[in-house]
Amino acid sequence: MHEISLAGGILKLVEDSALKENFRRVSLLRLEVGQLANVELRALQFALEAIAPGTVLEGAQWAFDEPPGEALCLDCRQTVPLPERGTACIHCGSYRLQPTGGTELRVVDMLVADD
Repeated sequence: MHEISLAGGILKLVEDSALKENFRRVSLLRLEVGQLANVELRALQFALEAIAPGTVLEGAQWAFDEPPGEALCLDCRQTVPLPERGTACIHCGSYRLQPTGGTELRVVDMLVADD
């Protein structure tokens, strides 16, 4: 379950920001987790909740945005929705698709407090 490792990386990023920006806790953490990012949202949330006690994330609420997958068809040059990897182009049936969206995992924003 690589979500534990991802949660650790997110915590490190948030703690580094807390030191740099001088805040003590996060009350809301919004993450963008694309549909093609190969991340199980429930597992990531569980991992974040498991590592949060005693950190700036203790007591934080989580919000997840899940942008849909999108790809460029390398044969017909159309941009197409890509609900999952291995799906064919809806225009020409080709499987030569280059994902262009929905692969991201990033912190979008945080609501923080210095108390």
